[in-house]
Amino acid sequence: MGQAITVTVRDGVRGDVKHFELNRSLTGMQTHRYTAAESVTGTKPPDELARRLFALGVSAVTIYSSSVTVVAPQDGWPALQGQIEDTITNLFIYYRDGQLPAPATPPAEELEAPVSG
Repeated sequence: MGQAITVTVRDGVRGDVKHFELNRSLTGMQTHRYTAAESVTGTKPPDELARRLFALGVSAVTIYSSSVTVVAPQDGWPALQGQIEDTITNLFIYYRDGQLPAPATPPAEELEAPVSG
């Protein structure tokens, strides 16, 4: 469910920066800036994307319209770039192909209900 985002990557001027150009706008005309030192509390798509990117180990994220600028340690980019592209591509994907949501687990009291007899 959901629609994948197409991502094109460009190197930044500095070695610790990469720019990810998307085929859709995430923010309209507003700029969203995040750093790993601050907790991201919002519920909008840029907020969720920043949280997911920080979980990968990046240090700063700026999102403006259809452009995502990411700062991460220069030596970490070989491992991070693919993960970041995948994270952005699948931002709006709720279930991957062949995967369904996990069935709800019944409450413990239902599992241990005494048998009358």
